Amino acid sequence: MKIRRVLATAVALAVTTPAALLSVSPAYADAKPAAQTQEKQSKPTIKELEEAAAEAQEAYDKAAKAEAAGRIELEKTLDDLSEVSGTHPLAVASAAADQAAKDAAAAKTTADQAVTDAKAALDALTENATEEEMTAAETALSEAVATATAAATAKTAADNAAAEAEEKLDDARVAAVRAYGVLQNAAENALSVKVAADAALAKAIKEAEEAGEGEEGEEGGACEPELDLTSKVTGLPDKLVAGTSTDFSLRVTNGSDRHMDEVLAFVSVHATDRSGLKDTGKFFRLQWSTKSAPKWQNAEPDDYIDGVGALKPGAHADVKLRLTLDKATPAGNGVAFFAADFFNEDGSCGGAPDLDMYEFDVKAAGSKPGTTEDAKPSTTPRPGNTGTTPQGSVSGTPASTGSNGSLAATGSSSATTPIALAGGAAVLLGAAAVFVARRRKTGTDA
Repeated sequence: MKIRRVLATAVALAVTTPAALLSVSPAYADAKPAAQTQEKQSKPTIKELEEAAAEAQEAYDKAAKAEAAGRIELEKTLDDLSEVSGTHPLAVASAAADQAAKDAAAAKTTADQAVTDAKAALDALTENATEEEMTAAETALSEAVATATAAATAKTAADNAAAEAEEKLDDARVAAVRAYGVLQNAAENALSVKVAADAALAKAIKEAEEAGEGEEGEEGGACEPELDLTSKVTGLPDKLVAGTSTDFSLRVTNGSDRHMDEVLAFVSVHATDRSGLKDTGKFFRLQWSTKSAPKWQNAEPDDYIDGVGALKPGAHADVKLRLTLDKATPAGNGVAFFAADFFNEDGSCGGAPDLDMYEFDVKAAGSKPGTTEDAKPSTTPRPGNTGTTPQGSVSGTPASTGSNGSLAATGSSSATTPIALAGGAAVLLGAAAVFVARRRKTGTDA
């Protein structure tokens, strides 16, 4: 049951993939009922699914590497195309055209003022002015008007030239973003296939284990979903700052009418930097304490907290949690999962069928946390045992020395804010699937 719960983090993420992704290839996913699928194709073996998952992983790694390199190249290109400091010929031409437009506008303003002054001079002449003086004043006004007309024409031409240069510069920027978008789409497509492949592998392993031994407790009693065993988190903010510790709590409640001899709380935390490509789980440390175990303890590697104890019908127990981020933790994104399971002496067992998922932002050291709200939970379905253990969860390893790695969420580079970079949800799905492939052996050993 412990292994089932740990695996649930990976599989729950994988199964949230849109149904369309699960039909990418018959070799990667078996989304239809077995009887219907067998009419069209033979069911792939676990070995075949492992090979497919490995190939999908390799393809995604290459695509992700290309996308990361393309992002760097895009940032350089956009810098070169900057009107302020860009060195690209189009940027230089646009800056020059913009300056020429400003100069033309200034010249027109001067010419218009000259016309105003010439009119004033002509109006100021008295009846005693000589014919020569009147002729000179009229000539000056005529020349000023001609100059102003030419300045207006020049300004219009300069404005059009500046607009054309700006349009060419914008077109170049759009072309650069589109070129990067090709790499980005390739990475996203590869991720979709990988997620489907890993989900299919996890499903096959689960089915094989259930066929051999069933979902049983220690004495052979069947484990079953228990909707009335709930876990509620309070005090976990939606923003965490590197170099700080955050205390929050988890309340586990037995809302059923049965006595539960042993209740275990499940906690799993994952995080990445803003790119979503670099795991930052090694910078996190999760600790817990309960009424029966008041001293702070590092979370166990399997993410179970065993200090809850027995719960009578209607009773609850509180687990104090402390999440510490090393000062070196990069800014990025994180996600935490919570749930609970129970085990009875008669062999019966079960747990909440869903995982509560909380997303949060990670701020670099020295950032002002400001006013932060509690992270809002969302429910993620939990399938049964997959025979694997997710990698990258926060465990008893100190924050300074690290723990296993994982992908969890993603953001966008500040230099490419206008660009639609890969969404966090997609990388979360990929991370979950990677857990299944990488830690399958751990699951079978547990």
